[in-house]
Amino acid sequence: MSFEVVETRIVHEGWGRFLIASIRLPDGQIIRREIEDHGSAVAVLPYDEERRVALFVSQFRPAAYLTSGDEAVLEIIAGCLEDESQEECARREAMEEGGLRLGTLEKLVEALPIPGISTERITLYLAPYTIRDHVGDGGGLASEHEAITIIELPLAELAAMADSGKLMDMKSFACIQTLRIRRPELFT
Repeated sequence: MSFEVVETRIVHEGWGRFLIASIRLPDGQIIRREIEDHGSAVAVLPYDEERRVALFVSQFRPAAYLTSGDEAVLEIIAGCLEDESQEECARREAMEEGGLRLGTLEKLVEALPIPGISTERITLYLAPYTIRDHVGDGGGLASEHEAITIIELPLAELAAMADSGKLMDMKSFACIQTLRIRRPELFT
């Protein structure tokens, strides 16, 4: 006998959706688990090879504030998939949040950021850009209350932040480290 989802029940539906799942274990015992059902997302690390910088955003994240008191989290551009492809979502979010028109997208992985409690699948990308690709204001959508600050940081500084444990956002950490492995010359 294997694991079996016996029932799922929606207990909250709003900005997020929360479920209670009843699961039959191989020994026949039934357990309950709470699940945050967030859907699919994308995240992209835009980096400028010539200037050796990456574009990050900073914004208020209630969960981070509750756990650490940090009023803003430094992270790469990200957003939830709407009725579009992953690539279209990455490009839309780059324009909305960073004012960037992206060309080439290098897909890294489709990952489960917190598989113990969330259904979210996030696809990570690297994307080269140049100063000429800054074609919009960015800052996020007022209708979504994002209030995003755009920050370009030197890649060497981001590497130092990753090494010292100061780059707290996991998707950002993964993308910076992958870029370091694939393109180490950009960090010198």
